[in-house]
Amino acid sequence: MTCVLVSACLLGTACRYDGKEKGNPQVRKLLEREDLVLIPVCPEQLGGLPTPRLPSERKEGRVENSQGTDVTAEYRRGAKEALKLARMYGCRLAVLKERSPSCGKGQIYDGTFSGRLTAGDGVTAELLEKEGIAVIGESELEKLDRSIS
Repeated sequence: MTCVLVSACLLGTACRYDGKEKGNPQVRKLLEREDLVLIPVCPEQLGGLPTPRLPSERKEGRVENSQGTDVTAEYRRGAKEALKLARMYGCRLAVLKERSPSCGKGQIYDGTFSGRLTAGDGVTAELLEKEGIAVIGESELEKLDRSIS
C-alpha cells in the first residue's frame, strides 16, 4: 500500500481561497485504487489561513495576498505541517494543485495578480521536494505509477 499526499481541493474539498473546490475526476479516480491511500491536505488551512481568504501569489521568495499583506509565515507553517503528515504516513509522493502559491510545481502565478505564470514552485511543493518527496501536478498523473515504483 502506497500513501500519497493530495491537495484536498482536487478531491472536492471546498478549501480554496475562494471557498470553492477544484475537484478533478482523474484525481478522484485514484480513490478507487486499492494500492493507494490518499492523504488529503490543504497547506493554507494547515498554516492557519481562513477559507475563504484573499488570493495570494508568490514573488521573490515571499507570499503576499492581493492587498499586499505578507502571508509567508502562514504558507511556511502549512508546508511544514503537510511535510509532517507526509512523514507520519510514509508518503513518498504528492499530487498537488498546479499553479498554486502553496502547491504549484514548475509554474506559479507571477505575483502581479495579472494571471501571468512564471517558472517556480509553491512553498509546500518546494519543501516536499527538498525533503525527498516527489511532487506531480494534477495534469501529470501518468507519472504517478513511475513515481511510486
